[in-house]
Amino acid sequence: MRITSLNTWGGAMFDELAPWLGGCDADVLCLQEVTHTPTAAGWTRFDDDDRSLPQRADLLGDVRARLPRHHALFSACDSGPVQDHEHRVHQQDFGLATFVAPAFPVVGVRSGFAHGEYADHGDRWPSDGRPRVALAVRVFDRRAGRFATVVNFHGLRDASGKADTPARRAQAERLADLVAGAREKGDLTVVCGDFNVLPGSETFQVLGGLDLVDLVRDADTRTSRYPKPVRHASYLLVSEPDAVTRFEIVAAPEVSDHRALTLDLWG
Repeated sequence: MRITSLNTWGGAMFDELAPWLGGCDADVLCLQEVTHTPTAAGWTRFDDDDRSLPQRADLLGDVRARLPRHHALFSACDSGPVQDHEHRVHQQDFGLATFVAPAFPVVGVRSGFAHGEYADHGDRWPSDGRPRVALAVRVFDRRAGRFATVVNFHGLRDASGKADTPARRAQAERLADLVAGAREKGDLTVVCGDFNVLPGSETFQVLGGLDLVDLVRDADTRTSRYPKPVRHASYLLVSEPDAVTRFEIVAAPEVSDHRALTLDLWG
């Protein structure tokens, strides 16, 4: 089984992302910063007080079109305005998507908020403090004869940085509760995504209480498109390190401002 996680940057590098999607060979593909705009397609522009970024209007649909046989699951954390090329305003849903290859039966799904609750931001996105959701899928790997619970997560953004805060501690505890509720006894468990914390964060102590081991540690998970000096963002934790046959922080090709994380299990 191959599990891949990527913060897609809203599809800002879609010309590079599109061919990568078809070639990454993920059995479970966990994507963060996924957009869905029911009234628009193609390109839109996202604005808040800190940033102005190109985004795909419907990255969820774009990925579905390239992985048509995968099971597609999407969980929105919030919604807000974007503009198309004619400056028309549309309300865009923003969240997580997990795609599961057809050979792997999906036997359980759970989604819940790790920070805040769903918000419709009306006419302006806030620059930080936005709600964050986690999305868990439980799948059966026929070749291994094992169940795996894979949790896709995108952590709280704080304009002051990635240091621990009371909000991040509470987020970690809510995430741990969701993981514990989603998995069954004997499941191999993976938690992955853009955590938005530093390598020494207490988040890993909280998740360690579920016997989850971080494979990334202090490695660089950013691409050349990210100009800031702190290069830590994405992580992947697994409950059975001995089951890992390969783990890679993918430096090339660059398809986002984040590097993809790829994990192979059980040979």
